[in-house]
Amino acid sequence: MNDTTSAAAGASASPAATQEILDWFAQYDALVQVGDVEGMADLASFPLNEVSDDATGRAVTRSCDRMTYIEQMRQVLEGSEGAEMKSNRHPTFISPALCFVVTDASFVVGGVETQMRYGDLLVRTPDGWKFQTMVAGGWHDQM
Repeated sequence: MNDTTSAAAGASASPAATQEILDWFAQYDALVQVGDVEGMADLASFPLNEVSDDATGRAVTRSCDRMTYIEQMRQVLEGSEGAEMKSNRHPTFISPALCFVVTDASFVVGGVETQMRYGDLLVRTPDGWKFQTMVAGGWHDQM
């Protein structure tokens, strides 16, 4: 299930543009559900920026290439077969070609629910929308 809040979506947020973003996430989520990390990587613009924080509360950033991302996602998705995902997405268009999306998500794996908030910067390319920056607290161990 996906939901969106359009009140703060920005001046470039036409209903059609917002739907493009939601459709992009539906495609990405479908790839996550089946564990298609190569397909997930196809939706990224590399090098990909990753931003998180560490145990001391300081920011951690890095750029990663396609192979690093694929290995990282394989580790993240390991053991998540049959997971249930629910997401509420809040796209904010910075311009017609830049959209930052904050997602409030819950994942149920093995009967245990985890909630998190994360953000993605999507960029419009000649091949369509791609994610270029991922922002999530507490992911420093995966970076």
